[in-house]
Amino acid sequence: MMSTMKKFKMKKKSIITRVLTVIALGLLLTGTIVASKTSVGAAYTPDMSNGADNFYKSNKITMKKVEFKNQYNMNVAGNLFIPKGLKKNTKNPAIIVGHPMGAVKEQSANLYAQKMAERGFVTLSLDLSFWGESEGQPRNAVSPDIYAEDFSAAVDFLGTRSFVDRERIGVLGICGSGSFAISAAKIDPRMKAIATVSMYDMGAANRNGLKHSQTLEQRKKILEEAVEQRYVEFTGGETKYTSGTVHELNENSTPIEREFYDFYRTPRGEFTPKGSSPELTTHPTLTSNIKFMNFYPFEDIETISPRPMLFITGENAHSREFSEDAYKLAGKPKELYIVPGAGHVDLYDRVNLIPFDKLESFFKENLKKR
Repeated sequence: MMSTMKKFKMKKKSIITRVLTVIALGLLLTGTIVASKTSVGAAYTPDMSNGADNFYKSNKITMKKVEFKNQYNMNVAGNLFIPKGLKKNTKNPAIIVGHPMGAVKEQSANLYAQKMAERGFVTLSLDLSFWGESEGQPRNAVSPDIYAEDFSAAVDFLGTRSFVDRERIGVLGICGSGSFAISAAKIDPRMKAIATVSMYDMGAANRNGLKHSQTLEQRKKILEEAVEQRYVEFTGGETKYTSGTVHELNENSTPIEREFYDFYRTPRGEFTPKGSSPELTTHPTLTSNIKFMNFYPFEDIETISPRPMLFITGENAHSREFSEDAYKLAGKPKELYIVPGAGHVDLYDRVNLIPFDKLESFFKENLKKR
């Protein structure tokens, strides 16, 4: 493992991998900067402003670890949250919550799931396949189709619980999971209401970069490096990883790297699943990451209508373009909700900025009994 890590650290310095780092920062970033807290040589203090509370634990709900199979016969791990006092002999609305790409359910998804459970919903946060406690080899592999399938498998699970109304199941996707939830909802009409927060179109981000900043030539170089790496791994060589969060800051660190670091590499949001390594968290495999270039979640998004869609994004979020694009293409009913003063990662854990009231009203209205 150590030799893999050393090799990864050396190779990530290449120009192509640096390009990938910028592009795939869409996995989990923010648009607001606190540069004074990331000066080189100073002790790093995470920015815990605006109620940052990723590891929130509610005393108003009960949590149960669960597992269920997807259609690929892979175990998907999740946390089931049930409001205390819920009448088990009644049918209740439920919400599936997906974590940011490269993260795990303990990062943002559990927070949202608990807060929505406090408001009366049965909720389920899940680890996407190849990540966290869910099955899938190799670890950290990218497979948009299987990610979408995990959401449908979560509907299978919830819809067979005696206390859940299978006609009132909604989905909430954070960052990359927003695009996976949309991909799933296009072919799974059991998802009755779809909300996204700080959504990233992982396909467009990898094909084009932010604000279409990546050239076709750069894209081709990324593809070339990835497919050459396939030969290495096919013949028994070590796995190469890409993008994700930097592990150190220096005077050349970009604002995006600093904000990325602030959540994933500090006590604010850092979490390493059992059996994994801090050096690998948030980093997908290089050979599989290019599969995102064949991922088009917003194609035919209008066919989800008349099921309602809510797109939540920060006013200052670099990812705002993706929520705006999806909103333009979606059929009605739909809503684009802009959170004043918020960046991308701000909406992962800053409870003073996250519009839980808006999410509650959206799901209560659209998951009510008909």
